[in-house]
Amino acid sequence: MKIPQIELANRYSISRMIKGGWQLSEGHSVKIDREKAISDMFKFVDAGITTFDCADIYINVEEMIGEFLKQYAIKCGRESTMTLKVHTKFVPDITTLTTMTKKDVRDVIERSSKRLGLERLHVVQFHWWDFDVPRYVEVANYLKELQSEGKIEHVSLTNFDVAHLRETIDSGVSIFSNQVQYSMLDHRPENGMIKFALENKINIFCYGTLAGGFLSDKYLGVKEPKDPQENRSLTKYKLIIDDLGGWDLFQEILQALKLIANKHDASISNIAEKYVLERSGVSAIIVGARNTSHMRDNIKTFEINLDKEDYALLNKLFFQYNHILGDIYSVERVKGGKHAGIMKYNLNSK
Repeated sequence: MKIPQIELANRYSISRMIKGGWQLSEGHSVKIDREKAISDMFKFVDAGITTFDCADIYINVEEMIGEFLKQYAIKCGRESTMTLKVHTKFVPDITTLTTMTKKDVRDVIERSSKRLGLERLHVVQFHWWDFDVPRYVEVANYLKELQSEGKIEHVSLTNFDVAHLRETIDSGVSIFSNQVQYSMLDHRPENGMIKFALENKINIFCYGTLAGGFLSDKYLGVKEPKDPQENRSLTKYKLIIDDLGGWDLFQEILQALKLIANKHDASISNIAEKYVLERSGVSAIIVGARNTSHMRDNIKTFEINLDKEDYALLNKLFFQYNHILGDIYSVERVKGGKHAGIMKYNLNSK
């Protein structure tokens, strides 16, 4: 079996599991073997994962994907690359929000195109650090202009809440998708975003589905890890676990997931991924992977089906923990808060 595809707007098809790129960034944690990372991309495509997620601020990742696309065209033919999709991000530095010009936006988009070796970027997902700087609609319209020039196929957003997503659409920008954090531990997209996206035919791509790897068999029955964590993903999602009610409650969640996983001859990660994939409005999940070690497990996710008994157990469990309130990316935007404290706001110029 291969990872299934889904057809979205304008006959644009992607894999329902997208390969995340953050784990390949030099700013994430460990040093990456560039040649092996590129070689592994061929294996992901062979498994059906034909869509890649990256960003202008993921150090050296656009360049690696660009080199892979070049090698893939040589090996498989340029026409074969048409099945591959790359979703990058446009993340202006927080220090530039008040001064960013149309030329600045163009320069970043053209830089991403050069890195990826694409004349037209498939999807550009726009992130804005601070909504108190009210230029996000203006900048989104710069992207719309570049789209009209043929430099961008789809203008998208990431981490925009309902209010600011609506404002952007009302300005005349057609939004293809919004990338949001969504997992068994974080249901904030259900606080209005999913409903709004469905009503406006906006695709939802989900990151954090495995909470940086915490939602896996690896963490079942182990003592609470102390700071500093191994990488920034674990640091980020450990804060989410703390907000839910702490490590002991998280162990109860893992135990329940393990019961369901055993029933389906699957892993905890399979259940966590499948749960989000089956949520209303979700087009695809983004799974970060440094290598292909979990490839078979990723495919297994699409071979199982959760039943009423499984959902009854999960729903009972969900009542026991503290749900994070507010719209998407709400706690991450609290200035001076612990979630904001782990962010790196000025990586675009690096």
